[in-house]
Amino acid sequence: MAVSIHQFLCLKDNFGVLVHDPRTGATAAIDAPEAAPILAALAAKDWELSDILITHHHADHVQGIAGLKRTFPHARVVGPRKEAVAIGGLDIAVSEGDRVAIGALEGRVIEVPGHTSGHVAYWFEEEEIAFSGDTLFAMGCGRGFEEPAAVLYRSLMKLAALPPQTKIYCGHEYTMANARFALTIDPDNATLKKRAQEVADLRAADAFTLPTTIAIELETNPFLRAGDPEVQAAIGMRGADPAAVFAALRERKNRA
Repeated sequence: MAVSIHQFLCLKDNFGVLVHDPRTGATAAIDAPEAAPILAALAAKDWELSDILITHHHADHVQGIAGLKRTFPHARVVGPRKEAVAIGGLDIAVSEGDRVAIGALEGRVIEVPGHTSGHVAYWFEEEEIAFSGDTLFAMGCGRGFEEPAAVLYRSLMKLAALPPQTKIYCGHEYTMANARFALTIDPDNATLKKRAQEVADLRAADAFTLPTTIAIELETNPFLRAGDPEVQAAIGMRGADPAAVFAALRERKNRA
């Protein structure tokens, strides 16, 4: 099914993302970091906002909801049931396996706790796209603010199991910093080195580095490769439990 996706920056490095169904005219914002840039993008595209799909409760993902609702009062706010109180004003609260719709586009909710306890991702299987919020980034992952590292690792493995061609849209433009860290762990990975150069070229041209794909991440993202002997050896943990390796990698990134 045809779908149009428009990306733009909000705040400092948050992505604004609009998902448009040309058949019905429905348009969803993925998270609401800041109302003004989202409204400007809608006006530029001549799209009407029908839905706001929230991934988690952090302010830089929800603070634009009120401003969007003032202009589009009938837009439905969809978000994680487990964070409904923290977000406030949800019209539809969703959990693992629930279906969401943007016009004729149908997605599925995947619970991915770790960064926050109720974080969700949205997967549109037919369109081969997923919106991972602050759980999975290109060559990186979010910090585990509200759950132990093992919980975040299990969430990442859920996303890693999506079809390899799935295009991933993340919540932030962190790709260059993530590439630099990944190279400290896996400096001999030819695919990673090529990807890092591509990212550097894109950023030099002031172009976005997303979407990525599950296939690319499985080859270049050290947080998805915690079971790889080369990654384990790089941090002196050969043969260790992948969840423990992941925790050590995340701690290193926290200090980077």
